[in-house]
Amino acid sequence: MSHHVEDLLSEWQAAPYDDWVLAVITRVQGSAYRKAGAMMLFHPLGKSIGLVSGGCLEADLKRHAQRAIQYDTAVQVIYDASDETDVSYQLGCGGIVELVLFPLTRENHYLELPLLAEYLNAGKPVFYELVLPTQDTGSSELVAKVVSPEKMHYPKSGFTKATLVTRAPKKGESKHRLVIPCRTRFHLAIFGGGLDAQPVTKMAQQLGWRVTVIDERTSYARQYDFPYAEIIKQKSTQLTDTVLSRFDAAIVMQHNLDLDAKALQVLSLTTIDFVALLGPPHRRDKVLGKAGVTIQDFHGVFSAPAGLALGGELPESIALSILAQCHGVLHQAELTSLDRIMT
Repeated sequence: MSHHVEDLLSEWQAAPYDDWVLAVITRVQGSAYRKAGAMMLFHPLGKSIGLVSGGCLEADLKRHAQRAIQYDTAVQVIYDASDETDVSYQLGCGGIVELVLFPLTRENHYLELPLLAEYLNAGKPVFYELVLPTQDTGSSELVAKVVSPEKMHYPKSGFTKATLVTRAPKKGESKHRLVIPCRTRFHLAIFGGGLDAQPVTKMAQQLGWRVTVIDERTSYARQYDFPYAEIIKQKSTQLTDTVLSRFDAAIVMQHNLDLDAKALQVLSLTTIDFVALLGPPHRRDKVLGKAGVTIQDFHGVFSAPAGLALGGELPESIALSILAQCHGVLHQAELTSLDRIMT
């Protein structure tokens, strides 16, 4: 299972709602495994869903989750890896991580997590807003909201990641709110249902992405070869705008010049962020020529030969190479070594 918020909520909804605790990272200073907005769920019987660290904080958080349930109140926790007396000393990444653990109860409407799941399952990105406890008493309104982007009353710039917002407090209210942008999982289209598309599909699903495999050929893209993926047995030119608009990225790997050319024709008319084509440069030029398009016709990044130069020739290595590049593009990451961007 991936740790995408949709998967966390799906597993939580499959269990009884009562007695769970939601742990949320509210602030990070310095280096940390997860960033503000990361969520995890705890149950007093020992079950947990998700991760908020690399595994060094979760055991201690279970103890605090018990306290949140016992006293029916939000619990604030700070782990300071620079403090030698702290439980996270020499275990974490060297930063300071602040969390709040909220009990989920019928009275607080389970912090609107069912509504959040409903929006995300419907493919609608939203903002999840949590009122944080006051520092002096530890009390909290235990209020949560799910806000659609068009109804967002904060400036939308700067809300690509979880953000602490300070408001003038009303009587008895907290002035701090954590606004978490929750987008639906990325959706990858794979044009070509051959054997080498299988590791691409599996890795993408492990990342928490949706995968649709498109191939008009009868002996390709069989459902039992691509479990949990959507299969479309249609020509590329028959795909509707509604279907194409769902995709964030596309990989063309049909190993057929004509079929690949038709796929590129269609993809060049979309706003997809990442399009990759398998094969060497001379094949790329042939396919583009047949399609009657140029690299400049694509809205986002066009990668051909597809992927990063990671080495290896096995299908799994090629899949990793392509998905690593795709992941970087979708997350708007600077494709460089971590030692250049981390302190």
